Amino acid sequence: MAAAGVIGFDHPRSLAIVMASLLLVSSRPASAEPLTAARVAALRAQVRANFFVPDPLPPVDGKTHRRFEPAPGVTAEAVTYATELGMRVPAILYLPKPLPKGHIPAFIVVDGHGGDKYSWYSYYAGIVFARAGAAVLTYDQAGEGERSATRESHTREHDKLEGGVTMARRLAGLMITDVMQAVSYLASRPEIDPARIGAGGYSMGSFVLALAGAVEPRLRACVMVGGGNLDGPGGYWDKSKKMCQGLPYQSLAFLGDRGAVLYALQVSRGPIMIWNGRADSIVAKAQDPFFVELRTRARALAGRPDAVFEFGFTDGTGHRPYFLTRPVVTWLAAELALPNWSAATVRTLPEIRIGDWARAHGLAIDASLASEEREGGTLAVGDNVPGFQREDLSVFTPAEWEARKETLTFSAWAAAASAADHTPAAAGRR
Repeated sequence: MAAAGVIGFDHPRSLAIVMASLLLVSSRPASAEPLTAARVAALRAQVRANFFVPDPLPPVDGKTHRRFEPAPGVTAEAVTYATELGMRVPAILYLPKPLPKGHIPAFIVVDGHGGDKYSWYSYYAGIVFARAGAAVLTYDQAGEGERSATRESHTREHDKLEGGVTMARRLAGLMITDVMQAVSYLASRPEIDPARIGAGGYSMGSFVLALAGAVEPRLRACVMVGGGNLDGPGGYWDKSKKMCQGLPYQSLAFLGDRGAVLYALQVSRGPIMIWNGRADSIVAKAQDPFFVELRTRARALAGRPDAVFEFGFTDGTGHRPYFLTRPVVTWLAAELALPNWSAATVRTLPEIRIGDWARAHGLAIDASLASEEREGGTLAVGDNVPGFQREDLSVFTPAEWEARKETLTFSAWAAAASAADHTPAAAGRR
């Protein structure tokens, strides 16, 4: 569906520990070995262990704190679910009203830097995909929204995390665990079909979902937008944001051809799509030939020459959440079997320019992303999506949040992660 390094370590001891662990994992790059079913399972376990993802995952312990109706044809629940180290994730679950007959599919929004459940695209996705007949889960990324010590958005709080490569691996593991626990939460809901849970990751979220989709076999379909161009040593992702992307990606050197292996694990699970703007600086060096070669390597490693691995570009555009645009929504409608929208239906849906929609409702887009080339110019499907007030999408009142923040905030998680790294058992695992 296509349209027209050097590994960094914080301490010599960390370097020695990681190098020793790589020798234990395999004497050859993972990409040199055929990915049998056993090898797929082993690689998933190794990637999870590298990022300290709990095995088994903690009980999801989903709780609904209130219910409301954000738009005609949509109901919503303010919920929390468990993640690692005793923390909880605040989220909004959007549902179609009325519910279609039978079990419905679900879609998880994985936000980019500074993004959370208050982001315009999280909310917009919740409304339009719920009207399509799906459940939609939007949640606060680590350090944002109700997981920030300030209870604000666009904090980039996790970028200030200290601790070097081990803590960076833990941070990536938290983000992966949040996605896996989102799957667990959705699968626990009686109205949802656990075999039709998909996810869309934007920008940093594309990186998080590239990792999570590789180790989470319960995901049916994954869409990476504003990224997905998993490259080689010294490339974009090795040099990108240190704590949440650069060091975590470098730590996967034991995989060999990292992008191909991660996507081989993804296509062993199910369909994937990558969609970008042709003018997006993140993928400036990764145009059609790059993705053709990456797809070929991933399919060969997976032993699945016909695996669904789609990619595409929108010409003349930059960094945007393309899972709201017609080409990607058409693909999702087919892959998740959206009850109210077929591929043919999507082709007839109206589009709205998001900059116009946001202005009409008094909503702000992050100033660094509001231009016509970027998010402001997004042509999103659907219409009659109302605006919202920030507190509409809060799980807790300020007073309730104050009483619970030790199980919500990123700073509380960082303290718990640091403490876990200083136990004798943890020293042996690093």
